Amino acid sequence: MRNIKDECNLKQKKVLLRLDLNVPLDNGRITDTTRIDKILPTINFLLQNNAKIIILSHVGRPKGKVVKELSLNPICEDLKKKLNKDIKLVTKNLKEIDSKDLFNSQDEKIIMLENLRFYDEEEENNNKFAKHLASLADIYVNDAFSCSHRAHTSIFEITKFLPSYAGLQLNLEIDALTKITSEIKKPVTCIIGGSKISTKINIIKNLIPKFDSIVIVGGMANNIIKYKGHNIGKSIHEDNCDQIIEEIFYLSKNKECKIIYPEDVAVSKNLNGLSDIKELNNVSKDELILDIGPKSIKNIKNIIDKSKTILWNGPAGYFENPNFAKGSFEIAKKIMEKNKTNTIYSVAGGGDTVALLNNLGAINSFNFVSTAGGAFLEYLEGKELPGIKALN
Repeated sequence: MRNIKDECNLKQKKVLLRLDLNVPLDNGRITDTTRIDKILPTINFLLQNNAKIIILSHVGRPKGKVVKELSLNPICEDLKKKLNKDIKLVTKNLKEIDSKDLFNSQDEKIIMLENLRFYDEEEENNNKFAKHLASLADIYVNDAFSCSHRAHTSIFEITKFLPSYAGLQLNLEIDALTKITSEIKKPVTCIIGGSKISTKINIIKNLIPKFDSIVIVGGMANNIIKYKGHNIGKSIHEDNCDQIIEEIFYLSKNKECKIIYPEDVAVSKNLNGLSDIKELNNVSKDELILDIGPKSIKNIKNIIDKSKTILWNGPAGYFENPNFAKGSFEIAKKIMEKNKTNTIYSVAGGGDTVALLNNLGAINSFNFVSTAGGAFLEYLEGKELPGIKALN
């Protein structure tokens, strides 16, 4: 991939900058600006090199229709404040605009085009739409790693019509994921959670040959606890998972990768209840497993202590209720402690994990936190991402 820093002459060049500004909105108010904050270095780099920036992005799933509530306007306003720059939001039909319509004066540095997904052609990877968007600029930059698992027009097809580069944030994502999948400092550990083991099986299978330990927590662990013959009460779990679990243990034994799951758990009779610590063989039929217990926390912290590299995807419990956040918080604190002494390389990713780290104010205490969801997981599965392929 060519990095935008490899382009020597950006002066007065028009740059189509594909960002993922798909942030959560509540009645037009942004509730989490992490994705916006992470792309500021790329915008500032382009401004410092006197480029003119045309921002492309989307919000939500308007399915090819103009949906007022999914306008990029609140994001445009937030970016204005963060950059202390005027940014014009172009709401005119994108298929009707011309390059000369975009910058009306020398002083204009940044414009933003309205939500790309207001047009069916975006998700269709439409050649004609790609050619038209490309006609608006001199250079294309993809700084939307979290969209790069989609073969959409502004991610894939557009690269056929313009010199194309990776943005600074996209490069950081790839570098971080390379360090935990290819250029590994061992011992390396993966802590993986989530509700469905079937959605993570390919990640686990891809990582087993490379990792020393895989710690399974969250709803996924309930399937293993049940498979091992323990009662899990009313806990979230998947049916018909025995074959998947057998495959995980078989592969891990062959590749000498330890699979760790909870030894004790925190339970309650409902999601809003108080925490009660139970051994695995003491969970009642009317109880929910909602977090890992103190023995499990101690074991996981010992594993982190011995690790040189760690990947974390998915909280250890139902952290939305503080009574069941202890497992996740203790894991985060232990990784942060190791980070302070530079004795671990830590990468975290996935929506719930990012939300948890935001709650803790711990985003900057990890070597890298990915805001990508699907792209992060597909990369870990070993899949080729269309957006990355298009830049190679």
